[in-house]
Amino acid sequence: MIEPEACRNMQQLRAQIDALDAEIVAMLARRAAYVDRAAELKPGEGLPARIAARIDEVIRHVRGEAQARGIDADLVETLWRDLIEWSIHREERAMAQVEENR
Repeated sequence: MIEPEACRNMQQLRAQIDALDAEIVAMLARRAAYVDRAAELKPGEGLPARIAARIDEVIRHVRGEAQARGIDADLVETLWRDLIEWSIHREERAMAQVEENR
């Protein structure tokens, strides 16, 4: 990776953005694996897929990270709320499937 200021042309800059996009997708896939594991662990701990206090905690955390890194915290919150909703639905489906198989 090279810094944005070091990009000499749009082709170079786009290559860096494409590389970052690939990293972001890989991190999202890794996060999804943790979500899948949460769906396995939560029933044993008597926890539902949706935990409002945890959602609030995650949002506070990512907003703080955004502010510390100089990126729009509202944008980050919007993205994370979508990600959280997707994750909750993924957990709910997995938890329902386990319950059906019992």
